[in-house]
Amino acid sequence: VQLQASGGGLVQAGGSLRLSCAASGRTFSSYAMGWFRQAPGKEREFVGRIWWSGGATYYADAVKGRFTMSRDNAKNTMYLQMNSLKPEDTAVYYCAAVIGSRFSGSDDPGSYDYWGQGTQVTVSS
Repeated sequence: VQLQASGGGLVQAGGSLRLSCAASGRTFSSYAMGWFRQAPGKEREFVGRIWWSGGATYYADAVKGRFTMSRDNAKNTMYLQMNSLKPEDTAVYYCAAVIGSRFSGSDDPGSYDYWGQGTQVTVSS
C-alpha cells in the first residue's frame, strides 16, 4: 500500500484548503482511511476517519463542523476539505490506512498500518 498526501500550504485564518491522499497498491473497499496531524513539539493526533466502502465518517471534536472527508473511488483518492481554518490547525497532516479486519476501533496512530509522507499546513493569524 502506498499513500501520497498533497495539497498543503500557507493560508490565512478563516481560509480553506483541500488535502488529497492518493492510494495505490490495493483495493481499498475494505479499508478505513484516516487523517492525522502533528504540530511541532506535540504528539500526532487524530483528525478524522472514513470507511472507503460506504463513506461513513468520524471526526475529532476539534475539527467537527469545519473539516469534511470524502473519497473518489474512481481516482482511489481521499480528500480532507478544511474550512474556517485556525492558527491551531497548523501542523503536518498525514493520511493513513488500515484494513477493516485489523482496525481496533481506536483512532490512535498505532491502529493504522500504512502512512503517507505528510503535507505541511500553515495557518497564519
